[in-house]
Amino acid sequence: MTIDIKSMGYVRVASTDLDQWTTFAGKVLGLAAGRGPDPANQYWRIDEVSARLVVYPSDVDQLGCVGWELADHRALQEAREHLQKAGVEFEEGTKEELAERRVQELVRFSDPFDNVFELFHGITYESRPVVTPYAAKFVTGDQGMGHIVLPVTDDVEALRFYADVLGFRLRDSMSMPGEFVGKEPGSKVWLRFLGVNPRHHSLAFLPMPNPSKCVHIMLEVDELDHVGRALERVRKHRAPLSATLGRHMNDEMISFYVKSPGGFDVEFGTEGLTVDDARWVARESTAVSYWGHDFGAGAQ
Repeated sequence: MTIDIKSMGYVRVASTDLDQWTTFAGKVLGLAAGRGPDPANQYWRIDEVSARLVVYPSDVDQLGCVGWELADHRALQEAREHLQKAGVEFEEGTKEELAERRVQELVRFSDPFDNVFELFHGITYESRPVVTPYAAKFVTGDQGMGHIVLPVTDDVEALRFYADVLGFRLRDSMSMPGEFVGKEPGSKVWLRFLGVNPRHHSLAFLPMPNPSKCVHIMLEVDELDHVGRALERVRKHRAPLSATLGRHMNDEMISFYVKSPGGFDVEFGTEGLTVDDARWVARESTAVSYWGHDFGAGAQ
């Protein structure tokens, strides 16, 4: 038995400058400003959930944690038992944390690489329909908020932990030369892409440490025009473009990447692949993208 994670539920980001996030999340990405219990925090909506992205004041700029949604109390109780058997230490969310996240229960733990995960259930959703500033509709539902790519130091241990302990399913792999990350010449390191629902991947990892504790977060919209308009807003607000428009091989997403005030990238895309686990076969892609995605874009 493994943990039955349904989707990526929310992301919490620590920030030294919330004004930068106001511009970036609202005017560049086109997220809808929400409301929340703590007036010091920013709460951003992309669907009926009360907040998918929460930005809170801090003395650092980095990913705080990622929350993974479970179905109900029974599923979370089974997750607690599974973590205990696997030797993973966890803590219960405090009454104040539950109120601020607007969830019924949560447990928090770190993976072997100090990435903080929260497992939760019972998040609130709003009667007020979400109205995004530029009329973009985000692809969520049973696919969750999007996907996240996290930095790790050991790709073998990462795959074991995420698959065997947390229950993620391998969807795709990509190898890169080991010398890219300080390993011996001729060796390989692996990027792995893992899923829990029809979205091709909800979690991936890159075997390379990163001070922002995140490589990128992906948000998906339902039309290519919304991607093009967002790209124009990137230029208008002079947000740092990290990669040009392109189409990925593995999940077929048409997207670009922009640097967030948190130091990590946000991938903004459309037309992501959905998969059926009963039929899916994990393979190794031989390139990042079919076309585009020039990651030297920021140097131009």
